[in-house]
Amino acid sequence: MSFDDGVGSSKPPKWQKSSESSMFPTIESSSSSSSSSLRSLNSIGFFLHHRTVENRPTFLSFSLSMSSWSCKKCTFLNPSSQKAACKICLSPSSPPPSSSSSSSTTPKWSCKACTFLNSFTNSECELCGTRAPALSLSSFKDLIDVSEDANADSSVGSVFFPLQPCKKRKMDDPVPLESHGDFAELSAFQGTKASMNAVAEMGGSSSRANLKPVKIMTYNVWFREDLELRNRMRALGQLIQRHSPDVICFQEVTPAIYDIFQITNWWKVYRCSVIKDSHSRGYFCMLLSKLPVKSFSCQPFPNSIMGRELCIGNLEVQNGISLTVATSHLESPCPAPPKWNQMYSKERVVQAKQAVDFLKETPNVIFGGDMNWDDKLDGQFPFPDGWIDAWEELRPGENGWTYDTKSNKMLSGNRTLQKRLDRFICKLQDFKVNSIEMIGTDSIPGLTYTKEKKVGKEMKTLELPVLPSDHYGLLLTISSL
Repeated sequence: MSFDDGVGSSKPPKWQKSSESSMFPTIESSSSSSSSSLRSLNSIGFFLHHRTVENRPTFLSFSLSMSSWSCKKCTFLNPSSQKAACKICLSPSSPPPSSSSSSSTTPKWSCKACTFLNSFTNSECELCGTRAPALSLSSFKDLIDVSEDANADSSVGSVFFPLQPCKKRKMDDPVPLESHGDFAELSAFQGTKASMNAVAEMGGSSSRANLKPVKIMTYNVWFREDLELRNRMRALGQLIQRHSPDVICFQEVTPAIYDIFQITNWWKVYRCSVIKDSHSRGYFCMLLSKLPVKSFSCQPFPNSIMGRELCIGNLEVQNGISLTVATSHLESPCPAPPKWNQMYSKERVVQAKQAVDFLKETPNVIFGGDMNWDDKLDGQFPFPDGWIDAWEELRPGENGWTYDTKSNKMLSGNRTLQKRLDRFICKLQDFKVNSIEMIGTDSIPGLTYTKEKKVGKEMKTLELPVLPSDHYGLLLTISSL
Protein backbone atom coordinates (compact mmCIF):
# COMPACT_ATOMS: atom_id res chain seq x y z
CA MET A 1 0.00 0.00 0.00
CA SER A 2 1.14 3.53 0.14
CA PHE A 3 1.38 6.46 2.44
CA ASP A 4 2.49 9.95 1.61
CA ASP A 5 4.97 12.05 3.48
CA GLY A 6 3.10 15.26 2.85
CA VAL A 7 6.25 17.15 2.09
CA GLY A 8 6.17 20.62 3.56
CA SER A 9 5.86 23.80 1.64
CA SER A 10 8.57 25.20 -0.58
CA LYS A 11 8.61 27.69 -3.41
CA PRO A 12 6.91 26.20 -6.46
CA PRO A 13 8.78 26.16 -9.76
CA LYS A 14 7.99 28.76 -12.38
CA TRP A 15 5.36 27.67 -14.85
CA GLN A 16 4.88 28.41 -18.53
CA LYS A 17 1.82 27.64 -20.59
CA SER A 18 2.60 25.04 -23.26
CA SER A 19 1.26 24.83 -26.76
CA GLU A 20 -0.88 21.89 -25.67
CA SER A 21 -2.71 23.81 -22.93
CA SER A 22 -0.77 22.04 -20.20
CA MET A 23 1.70 23.36 -17.68
CA PHE A 24 4.91 21.50 -16.90
CA PRO A 25 8.08 22.42 -15.00
CA THR A 26 11.34 20.71 -15.83
CA ILE A 27 13.99 20.06 -13.21
CA GLU A 28 17.54 18.89 -13.67
CA SER A 29 20.58 17.95 -11.62
CA SER A 30 24.02 17.17 -13.02
CA SER A 31 26.98 15.35 -11.52
CA SER A 32 29.30 18.04 -12.91
CA SER A 33 27.67 20.87 -11.02
CA SER A 34 26.42 21.28 -7.48
CA SER A 35 23.62 23.63 -8.51
CA SER A 36 20.13 22.32 -9.30
CA SER A 37 18.18 23.78 -12.17
CA LEU A 38 14.80 24.66 -13.54
CA ARG A 39 13.39 25.69 -16.84
CA SER A 40 9.91 25.98 -18.29
CA LEU A 41 9.24 23.83 -21.34
CA ASN A 42 6.75 23.62 -24.19
CA SER A 43 6.07 19.87 -24.15
CA ILE A 44 3.38 17.27 -23.69
CA GLY A 45 3.03 14.90 -20.77
CA PHE A 46 5.69 14.67 -18.10
CA PHE A 47 8.60 16.78 -16.98
CA LEU A 48 11.94 15.03 -16.66
CA HIS A 49 14.82 14.89 -14.18
CA HIS A 50 17.84 13.31 -15.77
CA ARG A 51 21.49 12.61 -15.44
CA THR A 52 24.07 10.48 -17.21
CA VAL A 53 26.23 8.10 -15.21
CA GLU A 54 29.96 8.61 -15.41
CA ASN A 55 31.82 7.11 -12.46
CA ARG A 56 29.42 6.60 -9.56
CA PRO A 57 25.84 7.72 -10.10
CA THR A 58 24.60 10.96 -8.70
CA PHE A 59 21.01 12.05 -8.65
CA LEU A 60 18.56 14.78 -7.83
CA SER A 61 19.03 17.06 -4.89
CA PHE A 62 15.83 18.37 -3.38
CA SER A 63 15.42 21.24 -0.95
CA LEU A 64 12.33 20.80 1.20
CA SER A 65 10.96 22.41 4.30
CA MET A 66 9.08 20.28 6.78
CA SER A 67 6.49 22.05 8.94
CA SER A 68 3.89 19.36 9.51
CA TRP A 69 3.42 16.70 12.17
CA SER A 70 2.47 13.08 11.59
CA CYS A 71 -0.51 11.55 13.37
CA LYS A 72 0.59 8.52 15.34
CA LYS A 73 -2.66 6.69 14.63
CA CYS A 74 -3.34 7.29 10.93
CA THR A 75 0.01 8.79 9.73
CA PHE A 76 -1.77 11.78 8.16
CA LEU A 77 0.56 14.77 7.96
CA ASN A 78 -1.18 17.69 9.60
CA PRO A 79 -0.17 21.33 9.04
CA SER A 80 1.64 23.01 11.89
CA SER A 81 -1.46 25.11 12.54
CA GLN A 82 -3.38 21.91 13.34
CA LYS A 83 -2.01 21.58 16.87
CA ALA A 84 -4.69 20.02 19.04
CA ALA A 85 -5.83 16.96 17.11
CA CYS A 86 -5.43 15.14 13.80
CA LYS A 87 -7.49 16.65 11.00
CA ILE A 88 -8.52 13.20 9.74
CA CYS A 89 -9.01 10.85 12.73
CA LEU A 90 -9.21 13.52 15.48
CA SER A 91 -6.55 11.74 17.55
CA PRO A 92 -4.78 14.16 19.91
CA SER A 93 -1.39 15.38 18.84
CA SER A 94 1.57 14.06 20.77
CA PRO A 95 5.01 15.56 21.37
CA PRO A 96 7.92 14.08 19.42
CA PRO A 97 9.49 11.11 21.12
CA SER A 98 12.32 11.87 23.48
CA SER A 99 15.76 11.03 22.27
CA SER A 100 16.59 9.54 25.63
CA SER A 101 15.68 5.95 26.44
CA SER A 102 16.79 3.09 28.53
CA SER A 103 19.15 2.11 25.75
CA SER A 104 21.18 5.27 26.31
CA THR A 105 22.83 3.69 29.31
CA THR A 106 23.54 0.42 27.52
CA PRO A 107 27.16 -0.03 26.36
CA LYS A 108 27.64 -0.24 22.60
CA TRP A 109 30.39 -1.27 20.23
CA SER A 110 30.83 0.07 16.71
CA CYS A 111 31.18 -2.45 13.90
CA LYS A 112 34.47 -1.87 12.06
CA ALA A 113 32.89 -2.93 8.76
CA CYS A 114 29.62 -0.97 8.70
CA THR A 115 29.82 1.28 11.84
CA PHE A 116 26.47 0.02 13.18
CA LEU A 117 26.21 0.38 16.96
CA ASN A 118 25.64 -3.02 18.55
CA SER A 119 24.80 -4.00 22.10
CA PHE A 120 27.80 -5.22 24.08
CA THR A 121 25.95 -8.54 24.51
CA ASN A 122 26.23 -9.23 20.75
CA SER A 123 29.34 -11.01 19.54
CA GLU A 124 28.49 -10.27 15.90
CA CYS A 125 27.17 -7.19 14.13
CA GLU A 126 23.38 -7.27 13.80
CA LEU A 127 23.52 -5.82 10.28
CA CYS A 128 26.52 -7.29 8.49
CA GLY A 129 27.60 -10.20 10.72
CA THR A 130 31.16 -8.94 11.36
CA ARG A 131 32.59 -10.26 14.64
CA ALA A 132 33.03 -7.88 17.55
CA PRO A 133 36.56 -6.58 18.31
CA ALA A 134 38.52 -8.42 20.96
CA LEU A 135 38.74 -5.43 23.30
CA SER A 136 36.37 -5.04 26.22
CA LEU A 137 32.94 -4.18 24.83
CA SER A 138 31.78 -2.75 28.10
CA SER A 139 33.95 0.31 27.54
CA PHE A 140 31.72 1.58 24.70
CA LYS A 141 29.26 3.46 26.93
CA ASP A 142 29.51 6.74 25.10
CA LEU A 143 27.71 5.49 21.99
CA ILE A 144 23.92 5.45 21.90
CA ASP A 145 21.55 3.55 19.61
CA VAL A 146 17.90 4.34 19.14
CA SER A 147 15.86 1.15 19.34
CA GLU A 148 12.59 0.49 17.56
CA ASP A 149 9.32 0.40 19.43
CA ALA A 150 8.07 -3.16 19.26
CA ASN A 151 4.79 -2.24 20.91
CA ALA A 152 3.23 -0.51 17.94
CA ASP A 153 -0.14 1.13 18.30
CA SER A 154 -3.40 -0.12 16.85
CA SER A 155 -2.79 1.53 13.50
CA VAL A 156 0.18 -0.70 12.67
CA GLY A 157 -0.55 -2.68 9.56
CA SER A 158 -3.77 -0.81 8.88
CA VAL A 159 -4.99 -0.71 5.32
CA PHE A 160 -5.36 2.54 3.35
CA PHE A 161 -4.08 5.51 5.31
CA PRO A 162 -5.01 9.00 4.14
CA LEU A 163 -2.38 10.92 2.25
CA GLN A 164 -1.26 14.52 2.12
CA PRO A 165 -0.68 16.37 -1.16
CA CYS A 166 3.00 16.79 -1.96
CA LYS A 167 4.17 20.38 -2.39
CA LYS A 168 6.21 21.44 -5.38
CA ARG A 169 9.96 21.10 -5.12
CA LYS A 170 12.32 24.01 -4.85
CA MET A 171 15.14 24.30 -7.38
CA ASP A 172 17.70 27.02 -7.95
CA ASP A 173 19.38 27.64 -11.30
CA PRO A 174 18.04 27.04 -14.82
CA VAL A 175 19.71 24.55 -17.14
CA PRO A 176 19.17 24.57 -20.91
CA LEU A 177 17.14 21.59 -22.07
CA GLU A 178 16.05 20.37 -25.46
CA SER A 179 12.68 19.07 -26.54
CA HIS A 180 12.76 15.56 -27.99
CA GLY A 181 9.52 14.08 -29.20
CA ASP A 182 6.78 14.34 -26.63
CA PHE A 183 9.11 14.85 -23.67
CA ALA A 184 11.86 17.15 -22.56
CA GLU A 185 15.27 15.53 -22.40
CA LEU A 186 18.93 16.44 -22.04
CA SER A 187 21.15 16.15 -25.09
CA ALA A 188 23.12 13.44 -23.32
CA PHE A 189 19.96 11.41 -22.84
CA GLN A 190 19.09 11.77 -26.53
CA GLY A 191 22.51 10.42 -27.36
CA THR A 192 21.92 7.47 -25.06
CA LYS A 193 18.61 6.69 -26.73
CA ALA A 194 20.21 6.96 -30.17
CA SER A 195 22.94 4.53 -29.20
CA MET A 196 20.34 2.17 -27.78
CA ASN A 197 18.48 2.20 -31.11
CA ALA A 198 21.72 1.47 -32.94
CA VAL A 199 22.40 -1.47 -30.65
CA ALA A 200 18.90 -2.79 -31.26
CA GLU A 201 19.49 -2.74 -35.03
CA MET A 202 22.78 -4.60 -34.84
CA GLY A 203 21.69 -7.05 -32.16
CA GLY A 204 21.50 -10.32 -34.08
CA SER A 205 21.20 -13.85 -32.76
CA SER A 206 24.97 -14.24 -32.45
CA SER A 207 25.28 -11.31 -30.02
CA ARG A 208 22.38 -12.59 -27.90
CA ALA A 209 23.50 -16.19 -27.65
CA ASN A 210 25.77 -15.74 -24.65
CA LEU A 211 23.60 -13.40 -22.59
CA LYS A 212 23.34 -14.52 -18.98
CA PRO A 213 19.97 -14.63 -17.21
CA VAL A 214 19.08 -11.36 -15.51
CA LYS A 215 17.15 -11.21 -12.23
CA ILE A 216 15.04 -8.19 -11.29
CA MET A 217 13.42 -7.72 -7.89
CA THR A 218 10.64 -5.34 -6.92
CA TYR A 219 9.75 -4.71 -3.28
CA ASN A 220 7.66 -2.17 -1.40
CA VAL A 221 9.65 -2.13 1.84
CA TRP A 222 6.93 -0.45 3.99
CA PHE A 223 7.93 2.88 5.40
CA ARG A 224 6.58 2.05 8.86
CA GLU A 225 9.59 2.88 11.03
CA ASP A 226 8.12 2.05 14.44
CA LEU A 227 7.74 -1.67 13.76
CA GLU A 228 11.06 -3.51 14.07
CA LEU A 229 12.59 -1.46 11.27
CA ARG A 230 16.18 -2.69 11.59
CA ASN A 231 15.15 -6.33 11.91
CA ARG A 232 12.82 -6.06 8.92
CA MET A 233 15.50 -4.43 6.77
CA ARG A 234 18.03 -7.01 7.90
CA ALA A 235 15.64 -9.77 6.78
CA LEU A 236 15.20 -7.96 3.47
CA GLY A 237 18.97 -7.82 3.09
CA GLN A 238 19.13 -11.58 3.63
CA LEU A 239 16.62 -12.04 0.81
CA ILE A 240 18.79 -9.90 -1.44
CA GLN A 241 21.90 -11.90 -0.56
CA ARG A 242 20.04 -15.17 -1.11
CA HIS A 243 18.59 -14.33 -4.53
CA SER A 244 21.32 -11.93 -5.72
CA PRO A 245 19.15 -9.86 -8.09
CA ASP A 246 20.93 -7.89 -10.80
CA VAL A 247 18.47 -5.01 -10.52
CA ILE A 248 16.28 -3.97 -7.58
CA CYS A 249 13.19 -1.75 -7.68
CA PHE A 250 12.33 -0.34 -4.24
CA GLN A 251 9.28 1.66 -3.17
CA GLU A 252 8.53 3.45 0.11
CA VAL A 253 12.19 3.91 0.99
CA THR A 254 12.57 6.45 3.79
CA PRO A 255 15.79 8.31 4.67
CA ALA A 256 16.16 6.01 7.69
CA ILE A 257 15.80 2.91 5.51
CA TYR A 258 18.29 4.35 3.02
CA ASP A 259 20.78 4.90 5.83
CA ILE A 260 20.38 1.30 6.98
CA PHE A 261 20.83 -0.05 3.45
CA GLN A 262 23.98 1.88 2.63
CA ILE A 263 26.03 0.43 5.51
CA THR A 264 25.27 -3.19 4.63
CA ASN A 265 27.63 -5.46 2.73
CA TRP A 266 25.15 -6.27 -0.05
CA TRP A 267 24.79 -2.56 -0.89
CA LYS A 268 28.42 -2.29 -2.02
CA VAL A 269 27.89 -4.25 -5.25
CA TYR A 270 25.08 -2.00 -6.53
CA ARG A 271 24.87 1.42 -8.12
CA CYS A 272 22.02 3.46 -6.72
CA SER A 273 19.77 6.02 -8.43
CA VAL A 274 19.64 8.10 -5.24
CA ILE A 275 22.58 9.50 -3.30
CA LYS A 276 22.63 10.31 0.38
CA ASP A 277 22.32 14.07 0.04
CA SER A 278 19.21 13.89 -2.15
CA HIS A 279 16.85 11.74 -0.09
CA SER A 280 15.24 14.55 1.87
CA ARG A 281 11.71 13.51 0.96
CA GLY A 282 9.59 11.51 3.39
CA TYR A 283 9.84 8.44 1.16
CA PHE A 284 10.71 7.66 -2.44
CA CYS A 285 11.35 5.03 -5.10
CA MET A 286 14.85 3.80 -5.81
CA LEU A 287 16.69 1.67 -8.38
CA LEU A 288 19.80 -0.41 -7.66
CA SER A 289 21.85 -2.10 -10.38
CA LYS A 290 24.80 -4.45 -10.62
CA LEU A 291 24.70 -4.02 -14.39
CA PRO A 292 26.61 -1.14 -16.02
CA VAL A 293 24.46 1.99 -15.82
CA LYS A 294 24.14 4.36 -18.77
CA SER A 295 21.81 6.74 -16.98
CA PHE A 296 19.27 7.13 -14.23
CA SER A 297 16.34 9.51 -14.63
CA CYS A 298 13.23 10.47 -12.73
CA GLN A 299 9.98 11.65 -14.28
CA PRO A 300 7.22 12.97 -11.96
CA PHE A 301 3.59 12.39 -12.88
CA PRO A 302 1.89 15.77 -13.47
CA ASN A 303 -1.44 14.59 -12.03
CA SER A 304 -0.06 13.18 -8.76
CA ILE A 305 -0.99 14.83 -5.47
CA MET A 306 1.21 12.29 -3.67
CA GLY A 307 4.54 13.11 -5.30
CA ARG A 308 4.57 9.92 -7.38
CA GLU A 309 7.03 9.50 -10.24
CA LEU A 310 8.58 7.14 -12.76
CA CYS A 311 12.20 6.17 -12.01
CA ILE A 312 14.13 4.86 -15.01
CA GLY A 313 17.45 3.08 -15.36
CA ASN A 314 19.08 2.59 -18.77
CA LEU A 315 21.41 -0.37 -18.33
CA GLU A 316 23.83 -2.37 -20.46
CA VAL A 317 23.54 -6.12 -20.09
CA GLN A 318 26.10 -7.79 -22.36
CA ASN A 319 27.44 -7.60 -25.91
CA GLY A 320 26.03 -4.10 -26.26
CA ILE A 321 22.45 -5.20 -25.51
CA SER A 322 20.57 -2.58 -23.48
CA LEU A 323 17.82 -3.03 -20.92
CA THR A 324 15.59 -0.33 -19.47
CA VAL A 325 14.23 -1.00 -15.99
CA ALA A 326 11.67 1.38 -14.52
CA THR A 327 9.83 1.46 -11.23
CA SER A 328 7.01 3.49 -9.76
CA HIS A 329 4.57 3.74 -6.89
CA LEU A 330 1.32 4.69 -8.60
CA GLU A 331 -1.32 6.84 -6.91
CA SER A 332 -2.74 5.14 -3.83
CA PRO A 333 -6.33 4.56 -2.81
CA CYS A 334 -6.91 6.24 0.54
CA PRO A 335 -10.54 6.14 1.68
CA ALA A 336 -10.97 8.47 4.63
CA PRO A 337 -13.53 10.85 6.13
CA PRO A 338 -15.70 12.53 5.15
CA LYS A 339 -16.55 10.70 1.89
CA TRP A 340 -14.50 7.47 2.14
CA ASN A 341 -14.32 7.36 -1.66
CA GLN A 342 -10.87 8.77 -2.47
CA MET A 343 -9.71 5.79 -4.54
CA TYR A 344 -7.76 7.81 -7.14
CA SER A 345 -8.45 5.24 -9.86
CA LYS A 346 -8.52 7.80 -12.69
CA GLU A 347 -5.18 9.25 -11.62
CA ARG A 348 -3.66 5.78 -11.33
CA VAL A 349 -4.85 4.72 -14.79
CA VAL A 350 -3.51 7.92 -16.37
CA GLN A 351 -0.13 7.40 -14.68
CA ALA A 352 0.08 3.82 -15.94
CA LYS A 353 -0.70 4.95 -19.49
CA GLN A 354 1.87 7.75 -19.32
CA ALA A 355 4.56 5.40 -18.02
CA VAL A 356 3.97 2.80 -20.73
CA ASP A 357 3.78 5.49 -23.40
CA PHE A 358 7.12 6.93 -22.33
CA LEU A 359 8.83 3.53 -22.22
CA LYS A 360 7.35 2.00 -25.38
CA GLU A 361 10.08 3.14 -27.80
CA THR A 362 12.77 1.20 -25.96
CA PRO A 363 13.37 -2.35 -27.31
CA ASN A 364 13.82 -4.05 -23.92
CA VAL A 365 11.74 -2.72 -21.03
CA ILE A 366 10.80 -4.03 -17.61
CA PHE A 367 8.40 -1.85 -15.64
CA GLY A 368 8.05 -3.19 -12.10
CA GLY A 369 6.74 -1.75 -8.88
CA ASP A 370 3.82 -1.10 -6.58
CA MET A 371 1.10 -0.28 -9.09
CA ASN A 372 -1.63 -0.19 -6.41
CA TRP A 373 -3.67 -1.84 -9.15
CA ASP A 374 -7.19 -3.10 -8.57
CA ASP A 375 -8.49 -4.95 -11.64
CA LYS A 376 -12.11 -4.56 -10.54
CA LEU A 377 -11.77 -0.82 -10.01
CA ASP A 378 -9.09 0.14 -12.54
CA GLY A 379 -9.77 -2.38 -15.30
CA GLN A 380 -7.05 -4.18 -17.25
CA PHE A 381 -3.59 -2.70 -16.96
CA PRO A 382 -3.19 -0.42 -20.01
CA PHE A 383 -0.35 -1.87 -22.05
CA PRO A 384 -0.43 -2.24 -25.86
CA ASP A 385 0.27 -5.24 -28.07
CA GLY A 386 3.77 -6.61 -27.60
CA TRP A 387 3.70 -6.10 -23.83
CA ILE A 388 3.02 -8.79 -21.23
CA ASP A 389 2.19 -9.05 -17.55
CA ALA A 390 4.93 -11.41 -16.35
CA TRP A 391 2.81 -13.03 -13.62
CA GLU A 392 -0.12 -13.71 -15.95
CA GLU A 393 2.26 -15.01 -18.60
CA LEU A 394 4.21 -17.38 -16.36
CA ARG A 395 1.69 -18.30 -13.65
CA PRO A 396 -1.78 -18.06 -15.17
CA GLY A 397 -4.57 -19.01 -12.81
CA GLU A 398 -2.58 -18.11 -9.66
CA ASN A 399 -3.86 -15.09 -7.75
CA GLY A 400 -0.47 -13.40 -7.24
CA TRP A 401 -1.67 -11.38 -4.25
CA THR A 402 1.33 -9.39 -3.05
CA TYR A 403 -0.82 -7.66 -0.42
CA ASP A 404 -2.77 -10.25 1.55
CA THR A 405 -4.04 -9.56 5.06
CA LYS A 406 -4.91 -13.23 5.51
CA SER A 407 -1.62 -14.88 4.57
CA ASN A 408 0.53 -12.07 6.00
CA LYS A 409 -0.10 -12.65 9.70
CA MET A 410 1.64 -9.39 10.57
CA LEU A 411 -1.51 -7.71 9.23
CA SER A 412 -3.94 -9.85 11.23
CA GLY A 413 -6.81 -7.86 12.63
CA ASN A 414 -7.12 -5.59 9.61
CA ARG A 415 -10.09 -5.79 7.31
CA THR A 416 -9.56 -8.38 4.62
CA LEU A 417 -7.70 -7.11 1.58
CA GLN A 418 -6.16 -9.39 -1.04
CA LYS A 419 -4.80 -7.64 -4.13
CA ARG A 420 -2.11 -8.11 -6.78
CA LEU A 421 -0.76 -4.63 -6.20
CA ASP A 422 2.81 -5.31 -7.34
CA ARG A 423 3.54 -6.29 -10.95
CA PHE A 424 6.11 -6.63 -13.70
CA ILE A 425 5.01 -5.30 -17.10
CA CYS A 426 7.45 -6.19 -19.89
CA LYS A 427 8.25 -5.53 -23.54
CA LEU A 428 11.28 -7.57 -24.60
CA GLN A 429 12.97 -7.81 -28.00
CA ASP A 430 16.17 -9.61 -27.02
CA PHE A 431 14.93 -11.49 -23.95
CA LYS A 432 12.16 -13.77 -22.76
CA VAL A 433 10.64 -14.08 -19.29
CA ASN A 434 11.76 -17.31 -17.62
CA SER A 435 10.32 -17.36 -14.12
CA ILE A 436 8.66 -15.22 -11.48
CA GLU A 437 8.31 -15.93 -7.79
CA MET A 438 6.94 -14.25 -4.70
CA ILE A 439 9.49 -13.62 -1.94
CA GLY A 440 9.40 -12.40 1.65
CA THR A 441 6.37 -14.52 2.54
CA ASP A 442 7.86 -16.02 5.71
CA SER A 443 7.85 -14.41 9.14
CA ILE A 444 11.14 -13.48 10.79
CA PRO A 445 12.04 -16.27 13.26
CA GLY A 446 11.68 -15.35 16.93
CA LEU A 447 10.33 -11.85 16.27
CA THR A 448 6.86 -10.62 17.26
CA TYR A 449 5.10 -7.35 18.00
CA THR A 450 1.95 -6.46 19.91
CA LYS A 451 -1.12 -4.81 18.49
CA GLU A 452 -4.29 -3.53 20.14
CA LYS A 453 -7.56 -4.57 18.51
CA LYS A 454 -11.12 -3.81 19.54
CA VAL A 455 -13.22 -6.97 19.72
CA GLY A 456 -16.80 -6.10 20.52
CA LYS A 457 -16.57 -3.63 23.37
CA GLU A 458 -13.21 -4.87 24.61
CA MET A 459 -9.67 -4.01 23.60
CA LYS A 460 -7.51 -7.07 23.17
CA THR A 461 -3.75 -7.28 22.78
CA LEU A 462 -2.56 -9.46 19.92
CA GLU A 463 0.95 -10.84 19.63
CA LEU A 464 1.74 -11.10 15.94
CA PRO A 465 4.69 -12.24 13.82
CA VAL A 466 6.86 -9.79 11.89
CA LEU A 467 7.58 -10.08 8.16
CA PRO A 468 9.98 -7.96 6.09
CA SER A 469 7.12 -5.79 4.80
CA ASP A 470 3.35 -5.48 4.51
CA HIS A 471 3.87 -6.35 0.83
CA TYR A 472 5.47 -9.45 -0.61
CA GLY A 473 8.25 -8.96 -3.13
CA LEU A 474 8.52 -10.30 -6.67
CA LEU A 475 11.61 -11.77 -8.35
CA LEU A 476 11.61 -11.98 -12.15
CA THR A 477 14.22 -13.84 -14.21
CA ILE A 478 14.72 -13.15 -17.91
CA SER A 479 17.11 -14.76 -20.40
CA SER A 480 18.19 -14.24 -23.99
CA LEU A 481 16.08 -15.56 -26.83
